[in-house]
Amino acid sequence: MIPFSDSTPLIATTLFGLEEVLAEELRALGAGNIHILNRAVSFTGDQALMYKANLCLRTALRILRPIFDFTAENEQMLYQRILDFDWAEVMSTDTTFAIHAAVSSPHFSHSQYVALKTKDAIVDQFRAKTGKRPSVDIQNPHISINIHITGNQVSLALDSSGESLHRRGYRTQNHRAPLNEVLAAGLLHLAGWSGEGNLVDPMCGSGTIPIEAALIATNTPPGIFRRNFGFRSWRDYDHQVWQKVKNEARRQQKTFTGKIEGSDISSQNLALAYECVKNAGFETVISLSQQDFLSRPAVNGGGILMINPPYGERLEENDIESFYRNMGDRMKKNWAGYNVWIISSNTAAMKSVGLRPDKKLQVYNGSLACKFYCYRIFEGSRKVD
Repeated sequence: MIPFSDSTPLIATTLFGLEEVLAEELRALGAGNIHILNRAVSFTGDQALMYKANLCLRTALRILRPIFDFTAENEQMLYQRILDFDWAEVMSTDTTFAIHAAVSSPHFSHSQYVALKTKDAIVDQFRAKTGKRPSVDIQNPHISINIHITGNQVSLALDSSGESLHRRGYRTQNHRAPLNEVLAAGLLHLAGWSGEGNLVDPMCGSGTIPIEAALIATNTPPGIFRRNFGFRSWRDYDHQVWQKVKNEARRQQKTFTGKIEGSDISSQNLALAYECVKNAGFETVISLSQQDFLSRPAVNGGGILMINPPYGERLEENDIESFYRNMGDRMKKNWAGYNVWIISSNTAAMKSVGLRPDKKLQVYNGSLACKFYCYRIFEGSRKVD
């Protein structure tokens, strides 16, 4: 394996709109040479920092270690440049591997074909040198190779995360429309949640926002529940360094004295939320209850009210506008002293809230372009003109 140094190049990928939040997290970890990219942040650090990034970053999807870049304008150039690289530096014939390709190029139209040519070049090199070839394992490879092509610029990197980092490990069942854990953590950062005061999610679904809020409030590493990371199968994996990183992160955990509450009108959602909260070990930190937001009381003391309401895919237009209107009335009448944050892709329905937002940020929930609205609720809140 190519040796690490204090300034080894690394890349953390993220969701659109969370790049600045991720960069801030990396600064707090002690990363160097931080540069914001499109849905990613590049930085430098040593092996321990790469381990720490996987364990501690809340808004990263993957931590990549670039291995080489080149230009290619056709499949033969691509194949030859990958064939020329000494793959024995990172793997052997006993190493299983997988290729993941992302392509935005007039020269290469299919990511699967790019992945296939990359696989062929690696296999052909080993077969020519040793008479043997490494095997492909899509499900659980020793090495996961990321190839990214923009125009004629080709970048290859090793994926140190393996499974996406949004898969924390506390969710055991599929929810109908779960909020991505990385997005939930990013929304909390954007809303200014630092683990002080109250956090209420009145449409909590399977509990992602309350759990991510509790992880922040207790300074619990989001990766602490995961059983595995890609780097643990690498040839240069250092178990002692990994244990030191985990122990240091555990020592920095803290107690939380505020309130985190989640509620939902659906008993099915609440059952999933209870299970996830238990898996995360936050039964004494998060309070859950079955309530309708339009009738539930506020938590005294002010704080943050974060809402991920229905966007309207399953409701008629009149119904969704009425729902948002009632939601806005409830916010104004019952939640004075709170900063209310709402994520929604339905900009038309959001006008029915009837309040002027103090902030409006662009984010994505899966493939849906959303806005993240902030309303500061005072007695007699100002309405939209």
